[in-house]
Amino acid sequence: MKVKEVMANLEAKHPGESEYLEAVEEVLNSIEEVYNQHPEFEKAKIVERLVEPDRIFTFRVTWIDDKGQVQNNIGYRVQYNAALGAYKGGLRFHPKVNVSMLKFLGFEQIFKNSLTNLPLGGGKGGADFDPTGKSDAEIMRFCQAFMYEMWRNIGPDQDSPAGDVGVGGREIGYMYGAYKKLAREHSTGALTGKSYGWGGSLIRPEATGFGAMYYVERMVKEQNDTMKGKKVALSGFGNVAWGAAIKAVELGAKVVAISGPDGVCEIKNGITKEMIDYMLDMRASNHNKVQEMADKFPTKATFTAGKKSWSVKCDIACPSAFQNEMDENDAKELIKNGVKYVAEISNMGCQPGAIAAIQKAKIPFAPGKAVNAGGVATSGLEICQNAGHINWTAEEVDAKLHKIMNDIYDMCVEYGKQKDGTINYVNGANIAGFMRVAKAMLAQGII
Repeated sequence: MKVKEVMANLEAKHPGESEYLEAVEEVLNSIEEVYNQHPEFEKAKIVERLVEPDRIFTFRVTWIDDKGQVQNNIGYRVQYNAALGAYKGGLRFHPKVNVSMLKFLGFEQIFKNSLTNLPLGGGKGGADFDPTGKSDAEIMRFCQAFMYEMWRNIGPDQDSPAGDVGVGGREIGYMYGAYKKLAREHSTGALTGKSYGWGGSLIRPEATGFGAMYYVERMVKEQNDTMKGKKVALSGFGNVAWGAAIKAVELGAKVVAISGPDGVCEIKNGITKEMIDYMLDMRASNHNKVQEMADKFPTKATFTAGKKSWSVKCDIACPSAFQNEMDENDAKELIKNGVKYVAEISNMGCQPGAIAAIQKAKIPFAPGKAVNAGGVATSGLEICQNAGHINWTAEEVDAKLHKIMNDIYDMCVEYGKQKDGTINYVNGANIAGFMRVAKAMLAQGII
Protein backbone atom coordinates (compact mmCIF):
# COMPACT_ATOMS: atom_id res chain seq x y z
CA MET A 1 0.00 0.00 0.00
CA LYS A 2 1.15 3.50 -0.85
CA VAL A 3 -0.82 6.06 1.12
CA LYS A 4 -0.55 8.76 -1.55
CA GLU A 5 -2.07 6.49 -4.19
CA VAL A 6 -4.93 5.36 -1.96
CA MET A 7 -5.68 8.95 -0.93
CA ALA A 8 -5.57 10.22 -4.53
CA ASN A 9 -8.18 7.65 -5.55
CA LEU A 10 -10.30 8.41 -2.51
CA GLU A 11 -10.17 12.18 -3.05
CA ALA A 12 -11.31 11.68 -6.64
CA LYS A 13 -14.36 9.74 -5.42
CA HIS A 14 -15.15 12.00 -2.47
CA PRO A 15 -14.14 15.56 -3.42
CA GLY A 16 -14.47 18.19 -0.71
CA GLU A 17 -15.12 15.75 2.14
CA SER A 18 -12.21 17.11 4.16
CA GLU A 19 -13.01 15.70 7.61
CA TYR A 20 -13.49 12.20 6.26
CA LEU A 21 -10.37 12.35 4.09
CA GLU A 22 -8.21 13.69 6.95
CA ALA A 23 -9.36 10.88 9.26
CA VAL A 24 -8.56 8.22 6.66
CA GLU A 25 -5.14 9.67 5.85
CA GLU A 26 -4.17 9.85 9.52
CA VAL A 27 -4.94 6.15 10.01
CA LEU A 28 -3.26 5.05 6.78
CA ASN A 29 -0.06 6.91 7.65
CA SER A 30 0.01 5.09 10.99
CA ILE A 31 -0.57 1.60 9.63
CA GLU A 32 1.39 1.78 6.33
CA GLU A 33 4.55 0.05 7.58
CA VAL A 34 2.70 -2.74 9.38
CA TYR A 35 0.24 -3.19 6.52
CA ASN A 36 3.03 -3.68 4.02
CA GLN A 37 4.41 -6.51 6.13
CA HIS A 38 1.23 -8.47 5.33
CA PRO A 39 0.96 -9.18 1.58
CA GLU A 40 -2.27 -11.08 2.26
CA PHE A 41 -3.86 -7.74 3.25
CA GLU A 42 -2.81 -6.16 -0.03
CA LYS A 43 -4.05 -9.13 -2.05
CA ALA A 44 -7.50 -8.91 -0.42
CA LYS A 45 -7.53 -5.10 -0.82
CA ILE A 46 -8.31 -4.67 2.87
CA VAL A 47 -7.57 -0.92 2.92
CA GLU A 48 -9.53 -0.15 -0.24
CA ARG A 49 -12.55 -1.95 1.25
CA LEU A 50 -12.10 -0.56 4.74
CA VAL A 51 -12.11 3.12 3.75
CA GLU A 52 -15.54 2.89 2.09
CA PRO A 53 -18.72 2.44 4.19
CA ASP A 54 -20.84 -0.68 3.66
CA ARG A 55 -23.85 1.57 3.09
CA ILE A 56 -25.27 5.01 3.87
CA PHE A 57 -28.94 5.79 4.48
CA THR A 58 -30.09 9.36 3.84
CA PHE A 59 -33.66 10.36 4.61
CA ARG A 60 -35.99 13.31 5.11
CA VAL A 61 -37.25 13.94 8.62
CA THR A 62 -40.45 15.98 8.71
CA TRP A 63 -41.93 17.18 12.01
CA ILE A 64 -44.16 19.93 13.37
CA ASP A 65 -42.88 22.59 15.78
CA ASP A 66 -44.81 24.15 18.67
CA LYS A 67 -46.14 26.88 16.40
CA GLY A 68 -47.72 24.30 14.12
CA GLN A 69 -45.15 24.94 11.39
CA VAL A 70 -43.85 22.02 9.32
CA GLN A 71 -40.09 21.59 9.59
CA ASN A 72 -37.73 19.47 7.46
CA ASN A 73 -34.32 18.05 8.36
CA ILE A 74 -32.01 15.51 6.79
CA GLY A 75 -31.21 12.30 8.68
CA TYR A 76 -28.38 9.85 8.08
CA ARG A 77 -27.08 6.46 9.18
CA VAL A 78 -23.66 5.33 8.04
CA GLN A 79 -23.20 1.57 8.51
CA TYR A 80 -19.45 1.45 8.04
CA ASN A 81 -17.97 -1.94 8.85
CA ALA A 82 -19.42 -5.06 10.52
CA ALA A 83 -16.40 -7.38 10.45
CA LEU A 84 -16.29 -7.61 14.25
CA GLY A 85 -20.01 -7.44 15.01
CA ALA A 86 -23.21 -5.49 14.51
CA TYR A 87 -22.76 -1.81 13.65
CA LYS A 88 -22.32 0.37 16.73
CA GLY A 89 -22.00 4.12 16.99
CA GLY A 90 -23.76 7.24 18.16
CA LEU A 91 -26.40 9.53 16.70
CA ARG A 92 -25.50 13.22 16.53
CA PHE A 93 -28.09 16.03 16.33
CA HIS A 94 -26.33 19.24 15.33
CA PRO A 95 -26.88 21.80 12.54
CA LYS A 96 -23.42 21.07 11.08
CA VAL A 97 -24.06 17.35 10.61
CA ASN A 98 -23.40 16.19 7.05
CA VAL A 99 -22.26 13.05 5.24
CA SER A 100 -18.55 13.88 5.41
CA MET A 101 -18.70 14.39 9.17
CA LEU A 102 -20.56 11.13 9.75
CA LYS A 103 -18.27 9.15 7.46
CA PHE A 104 -15.27 10.44 9.39
CA LEU A 105 -16.92 9.61 12.71
CA GLY A 106 -18.01 6.18 11.46
CA PHE A 107 -14.52 5.41 10.20
CA GLU A 108 -13.01 6.37 13.57
CA GLN A 109 -15.68 4.28 15.31
CA ILE A 110 -14.41 1.10 13.61
CA PHE A 111 -11.04 1.37 15.36
CA LYS A 112 -12.43 2.62 18.65
CA ASN A 113 -14.82 -0.32 18.86
CA SER A 114 -12.07 -2.72 17.84
CA LEU A 115 -9.88 -1.51 20.70
CA THR A 116 -12.51 -2.53 23.27
CA ASN A 117 -12.12 -6.22 22.25
CA LEU A 118 -15.93 -6.44 22.23
CA PRO A 119 -17.88 -7.79 19.20
CA LEU A 120 -18.80 -4.38 17.82
CA GLY A 121 -18.71 -3.06 14.26
CA GLY A 122 -18.51 0.62 13.39
CA GLY A 123 -21.23 3.06 12.39
CA LYS A 124 -22.49 6.60 12.95
CA GLY A 125 -25.60 8.64 12.27
CA GLY A 126 -27.57 11.72 13.07
CA ALA A 127 -29.33 14.72 11.59
CA ASP A 128 -28.81 18.42 10.92
CA PHE A 129 -31.38 19.13 13.65
CA ASP A 130 -30.46 21.74 16.27
CA PRO A 131 -31.93 20.86 19.70
CA THR A 132 -30.80 24.20 21.17
CA GLY A 133 -33.81 26.16 22.37
CA LYS A 134 -36.31 23.45 21.40
CA SER A 135 -39.04 22.37 23.81
CA ASP A 136 -39.32 18.80 25.08
CA ALA A 137 -42.38 18.35 22.89
CA GLU A 138 -40.51 19.48 19.76
CA ILE A 139 -37.60 17.20 20.52
CA MET A 140 -40.00 14.31 21.09
CA ARG A 141 -41.74 14.90 17.76
CA PHE A 142 -38.43 15.13 15.93
CA CYS A 143 -37.08 11.96 17.55
CA GLN A 144 -40.24 10.06 16.65
CA ALA A 145 -40.09 11.25 13.04
CA PHE A 146 -36.39 10.35 12.85
CA MET A 147 -37.00 6.84 14.16
CA TYR A 148 -39.93 6.35 11.77
CA GLU A 149 -37.41 6.49 8.93
CA MET A 150 -34.63 4.47 10.56
CA TRP A 151 -36.25 1.70 12.61
CA ARG A 152 -36.17 -1.02 9.93
CA ASN A 153 -32.40 -0.79 9.65
CA ILE A 154 -31.47 -1.13 13.33
CA GLY A 155 -31.70 -3.82 15.99
CA PRO A 156 -29.39 -5.67 18.42
CA ASP A 157 -28.09 -8.05 15.74
CA GLN A 158 -27.93 -5.46 12.96
CA ASP A 159 -27.13 -1.95 14.19
CA SER A 160 -27.36 -0.51 17.71
CA PRO A 161 -27.13 3.31 17.81
CA ALA A 162 -26.32 5.30 20.95
CA GLY A 163 -26.19 8.96 21.90
CA ASP A 164 -23.62 11.55 20.87
CA VAL A 165 -23.59 15.34 20.60
CA GLY A 166 -27.16 16.61 21.05
CA VAL A 167 -28.48 13.16 21.93
CA GLY A 168 -28.73 12.17 25.59
CA GLY A 169 -31.00 10.02 27.71
CA ARG A 170 -34.08 12.08 26.87
CA GLU A 171 -33.61 11.70 23.12
CA ILE A 172 -32.76 8.01 23.39
CA GLY A 173 -35.95 7.51 25.41
CA TYR A 174 -38.13 9.19 22.79
CA MET A 175 -36.49 7.23 19.97
CA TYR A 176 -36.75 3.91 21.78
CA GLY A 177 -40.44 4.52 22.51
CA ALA A 178 -41.02 5.07 18.79
CA TYR A 179 -38.89 2.05 17.84
CA LYS A 180 -40.80 -0.22 20.21
CA LYS A 181 -44.15 0.85 18.78
CA LEU A 182 -43.05 0.49 15.16
CA ALA A 183 -41.17 -2.80 15.57
CA ARG A 184 -43.80 -4.21 17.93
CA GLU A 185 -41.15 -5.69 20.14
CA HIS A 186 -39.42 -4.82 23.40
CA SER A 187 -35.87 -5.17 22.08
CA THR A 188 -33.84 -3.05 24.47
CA GLY A 189 -30.61 -3.87 22.60
CA ALA A 190 -31.79 -1.79 19.63
CA LEU A 191 -30.49 1.39 21.26
CA THR A 192 -27.98 1.99 24.04
CA GLY A 193 -27.71 4.86 26.47
CA LYS A 194 -31.16 4.07 27.85
CA SER A 195 -32.24 5.06 31.34
CA TYR A 196 -31.62 2.58 34.11
CA GLY A 197 -34.80 0.63 34.90
CA TRP A 198 -35.80 -0.14 31.31
CA GLY A 199 -32.65 -1.62 29.84
CA GLY A 200 -30.00 0.98 30.57
CA SER A 201 -26.69 0.40 32.30
CA LEU A 202 -25.55 2.16 35.43
CA ILE A 203 -22.81 4.78 34.86
CA ARG A 204 -23.43 4.86 31.08
CA PRO A 205 -23.88 8.66 31.05
CA GLU A 206 -20.56 9.09 32.87
CA ALA A 207 -18.71 6.29 31.07
CA THR A 208 -16.94 8.24 28.31
CA GLY A 209 -15.54 10.73 30.80
CA PHE A 210 -14.70 8.05 33.36
CA GLY A 211 -12.88 5.94 30.77
CA ALA A 212 -10.98 8.96 29.48
CA MET A 213 -9.64 9.79 32.92
CA TYR A 214 -8.61 6.16 33.49
CA TYR A 215 -6.60 6.42 30.26
CA VAL A 216 -5.12 9.80 31.25
CA GLU A 217 -4.17 8.38 34.64
CA ARG A 218 -2.11 5.69 32.88
CA MET A 219 -0.44 8.33 30.67
CA VAL A 220 0.55 10.26 33.77
CA LYS A 221 1.85 7.15 35.56
CA GLU A 222 3.88 6.28 32.45
CA GLN A 223 5.89 9.44 33.18
CA ASN A 224 6.33 8.47 36.85
CA ASP A 225 3.91 11.26 37.68
CA THR A 226 0.64 11.45 39.60
CA MET A 227 -2.84 12.90 39.02
CA LYS A 228 -2.86 14.48 42.47
CA GLY A 229 -3.10 18.25 42.19
CA LYS A 230 -2.96 18.31 38.39
CA LYS A 231 -4.93 21.14 36.78
CA VAL A 232 -7.30 19.85 34.09
CA ALA A 233 -8.94 21.92 31.33
CA LEU A 234 -12.02 20.44 29.66
CA SER A 235 -14.02 21.78 26.73
CA GLY A 236 -17.80 21.59 26.71
CA PHE A 237 -20.12 20.90 29.63
CA GLY A 238 -22.21 17.96 28.39
CA ASN A 239 -22.18 14.35 29.54
CA VAL A 240 -18.59 13.76 28.44
CA ALA A 241 -17.08 16.74 30.26
CA TRP A 242 -19.37 16.06 33.24
CA GLY A 243 -18.17 12.45 33.58
CA ALA A 244 -14.54 13.50 33.09
CA ALA A 245 -14.88 16.17 35.78
CA ILE A 246 -16.31 13.67 38.28
CA LYS A 247 -13.52 11.15 37.74
CA ALA A 248 -10.74 13.73 37.54
CA VAL A 249 -11.72 15.03 40.98
CA GLU A 250 -11.95 11.46 42.33
CA LEU A 251 -8.40 10.84 41.12
CA GLY A 252 -7.13 13.93 42.94
CA ALA A 253 -6.96 16.41 40.05
CA LYS A 254 -8.52 19.89 39.84
CA VAL A 255 -10.75 20.87 36.93
CA VAL A 256 -9.94 24.53 36.31
CA ALA A 257 -11.81 25.20 33.04
CA ILE A 258 -14.93 24.25 31.12
CA SER A 259 -16.18 25.97 27.98
CA GLY A 260 -19.07 26.47 25.60
CA PRO A 261 -19.77 28.18 22.27
CA ASP A 262 -20.02 31.50 24.14
CA GLY A 263 -16.67 31.36 25.96
CA VAL A 264 -14.82 29.80 28.89
CA CYS A 265 -15.37 29.52 32.63
CA GLU A 266 -12.15 29.54 34.64
CA ILE A 267 -12.45 27.88 38.04
CA LYS A 268 -9.16 28.73 39.74
CA ASN A 269 -9.63 26.63 42.88
CA GLY A 270 -11.07 23.66 41.03
CA ILE A 271 -14.61 22.58 40.27
CA THR A 272 -16.78 21.47 43.21
CA LYS A 273 -19.38 18.71 43.43
CA GLU A 274 -22.14 21.32 43.45
CA MET A 275 -20.77 22.83 40.23
CA ILE A 276 -20.42 19.41 38.59
CA ASP A 277 -24.05 18.65 39.44
CA TYR A 278 -25.07 22.00 37.92
CA MET A 279 -23.50 20.99 34.58
CA LEU A 280 -26.46 18.62 34.12
CA ASP A 281 -28.90 21.52 34.59
CA MET A 282 -26.96 23.55 32.04
CA ARG A 283 -27.19 20.78 29.45
CA ALA A 284 -30.89 20.21 30.12
CA SER A 285 -31.64 23.93 29.69
CA ASN A 286 -30.85 23.74 25.94
CA HIS A 287 -29.31 27.23 26.20
CA ASN A 288 -25.80 25.93 25.37
CA LYS A 289 -24.15 28.72 27.37
CA VAL A 290 -21.31 28.07 29.78
CA GLN A 291 -21.78 31.56 31.21
CA GLU A 292 -24.60 30.09 33.29
CA MET A 293 -21.95 28.45 35.49
CA ALA A 294 -20.37 31.81 36.35
CA ASP A 295 -23.80 33.36 36.89
CA LYS A 296 -24.68 30.57 39.33
CA PHE A 297 -21.32 30.55 41.15
CA PRO A 298 -19.94 34.11 40.75
CA THR A 299 -17.35 33.77 43.53
CA LYS A 300 -15.90 30.52 42.15
CA ALA A 301 -16.04 30.83 38.37
CA THR A 302 -15.02 33.64 36.00
CA PHE A 303 -16.53 33.80 32.52
CA THR A 304 -14.63 35.20 29.53
CA ALA A 305 -16.55 35.56 26.29
CA GLY A 306 -15.03 34.29 23.06
CA LYS A 307 -12.20 32.35 24.71
CA LYS A 308 -11.53 28.60 24.83
CA SER A 309 -10.47 26.38 27.71
CA TRP A 310 -6.99 26.29 26.18
CA SER A 311 -6.45 29.90 27.27
CA VAL A 312 -6.41 28.72 30.92
CA LYS A 313 -3.14 27.44 32.37
CA CYS A 314 -3.34 23.70 32.98
CA ASP A 315 -1.31 20.51 33.27
CA ILE A 316 -3.77 18.29 31.37
CA ALA A 317 -5.86 19.46 28.39
CA CYS A 318 -8.79 17.34 27.20
CA PRO A 319 -10.83 18.43 24.17
CA SER A 320 -14.22 16.90 24.96
CA ALA A 321 -16.82 18.80 22.94
CA PHE A 322 -16.50 18.63 19.14
CA GLN A 323 -14.14 17.67 16.32
CA ASN A 324 -11.35 20.04 15.25
CA GLU A 325 -11.94 22.23 18.30
CA MET A 326 -8.24 22.71 19.09
CA ASP A 327 -6.19 24.41 16.39
CA GLU A 328 -2.45 24.92 16.09
CA ASN A 329 -2.54 28.30 17.85
CA ASP A 330 -4.46 26.78 20.76
CA ALA A 331 -1.84 24.05 21.04
CA LYS A 332 1.00 26.57 21.00
CA GLU A 333 -0.73 28.55 23.74
CA LEU A 334 -1.06 25.39 25.84
CA ILE A 335 2.60 24.52 25.29
CA LYS A 336 3.66 28.04 26.27
CA ASN A 337 1.56 27.72 29.43
CA GLY A 338 3.33 24.49 30.40
CA VAL A 339 0.77 21.79 29.55
CA LYS A 340 2.17 18.32 30.31
CA TYR A 341 -0.42 15.98 28.73
CA VAL A 342 -3.05 16.30 25.99
CA ALA A 343 -5.74 13.66 25.53
CA GLU A 344 -8.62 13.98 23.08
CA ILE A 345 -11.95 12.87 24.44
CA SER A 346 -13.88 14.21 21.46
CA ASN A 347 -13.29 12.38 18.18
CA MET A 348 -10.52 14.14 16.25
CA GLY A 349 -10.80 17.02 18.71
CA CYS A 350 -7.43 18.38 17.59
CA GLN A 351 -6.63 19.63 14.12
CA PRO A 352 -3.55 18.11 12.43
CA GLY A 353 -1.49 21.24 13.08
CA ALA A 354 -2.29 21.07 16.78
CA ILE A 355 -1.28 17.41 17.01
CA ALA A 356 1.97 18.09 15.16
CA ALA A 357 2.84 20.97 17.50
CA ILE A 358 2.11 18.91 20.61
CA GLN A 359 4.12 15.91 19.41
CA LYS A 360 7.01 18.14 18.30
CA ALA A 361 7.14 19.55 21.82
CA LYS A 362 7.50 15.96 23.14
CA ILE A 363 4.25 16.25 25.09
CA PRO A 364 2.35 12.94 25.41
CA PHE A 365 -0.71 13.08 23.14
CA ALA A 366 -3.48 10.44 22.96
CA PRO A 367 -6.21 10.27 20.27
CA GLY A 368 -9.95 10.17 20.83
CA LYS A 369 -10.45 6.71 19.36
CA ALA A 370 -8.54 5.32 22.36
CA VAL A 371 -9.28 7.87 25.07
CA ASN A 372 -13.05 8.03 24.58
CA ALA A 373 -13.61 4.30 23.99
CA GLY A 374 -15.13 3.97 27.46
CA GLY A 375 -18.50 5.16 26.20
CA VAL A 376 -18.89 2.53 23.51
CA ALA A 377 -17.35 -0.09 25.82
CA THR A 378 -20.09 0.54 28.36
CA SER A 379 -22.67 0.48 25.56
CA GLY A 380 -21.32 -2.96 24.67
CA LEU A 381 -21.69 -3.99 28.30
CA GLU A 382 -25.26 -2.63 28.21
CA ILE A 383 -26.03 -4.88 25.22
CA CYS A 384 -24.58 -7.85 27.13
CA GLN A 385 -26.81 -7.06 30.11
CA ASN A 386 -29.87 -6.72 27.85
CA ALA A 387 -29.16 -10.05 26.15
CA GLY A 388 -28.57 -11.91 29.41
CA HIS A 389 -31.22 -10.07 31.46
CA ILE A 390 -28.47 -9.08 33.89
CA ASN A 391 -28.29 -5.98 36.07
CA TRP A 392 -24.71 -5.30 37.13
CA THR A 393 -24.12 -2.83 39.93
CA ALA A 394 -22.45 0.51 39.22
CA GLU A 395 -19.30 -0.80 40.89
CA GLU A 396 -19.28 -3.89 38.66
CA VAL A 397 -19.73 -1.85 35.48
CA ASP A 398 -17.05 0.63 36.58
CA ALA A 399 -14.60 -2.20 37.33
CA LYS A 400 -15.20 -3.73 33.87
CA LEU A 401 -14.79 -0.29 32.26
CA HIS A 402 -11.55 0.32 34.16
CA LYS A 403 -10.14 -3.01 32.95
CA ILE A 404 -11.14 -2.33 29.33
CA MET A 405 -9.45 1.08 29.41
CA ASN A 406 -6.31 -0.41 30.95
CA ASP A 407 -6.27 -3.06 28.21
CA ILE A 408 -6.69 -0.37 25.54
CA TYR A 409 -3.83 1.60 27.04
CA ASP A 410 -1.61 -1.48 27.07
CA MET A 411 -2.38 -2.16 23.38
CA CYS A 412 -1.54 1.44 22.47
CA VAL A 413 1.81 1.08 24.26
CA GLU A 414 2.51 -2.29 22.63
CA TYR A 415 1.99 -0.97 19.10
CA GLY A 416 3.10 2.61 19.74
CA LYS A 417 6.45 2.14 21.49
CA GLN A 418 9.21 3.97 19.60
CA LYS A 419 12.89 3.10 19.34
CA ASP A 420 13.77 5.99 21.66
CA GLY A 421 11.43 4.63 24.34
CA THR A 422 8.69 7.23 23.82
CA ILE A 423 5.13 6.22 22.99
CA ASN A 424 3.28 7.37 19.90
CA TYR A 425 -0.27 6.83 21.18
CA VAL A 426 -1.78 7.76 17.81
CA ASN A 427 0.10 5.04 15.94
CA GLY A 428 -0.49 2.58 18.75
CA ALA A 429 -4.26 3.06 18.71
CA ASN A 430 -4.52 2.96 14.92
CA ILE A 431 -2.39 -0.16 14.46
CA ALA A 432 -3.99 -2.07 17.36
CA GLY A 433 -7.50 -1.29 16.14
CA PHE A 434 -6.69 -1.99 12.50
CA MET A 435 -5.05 -5.39 13.02
CA ARG A 436 -8.11 -6.89 14.69
CA VAL A 437 -10.48 -5.61 11.98
CA ALA A 438 -8.16 -6.58 9.11
CA LYS A 439 -7.77 -10.14 10.33
CA ALA A 440 -11.54 -10.49 10.67
CA MET A 441 -12.12 -9.13 7.15
CA LEU A 442 -9.51 -11.49 5.75
CA ALA A 443 -11.04 -14.51 7.47
CA GLN A 444 -14.56 -13.66 6.24
CA GLY A 445 -13.65 -13.56 2.54
CA ILE A 446 -14.29 -11.02 -0.20
CA ILE A 447 -17.82 -9.78 0.43
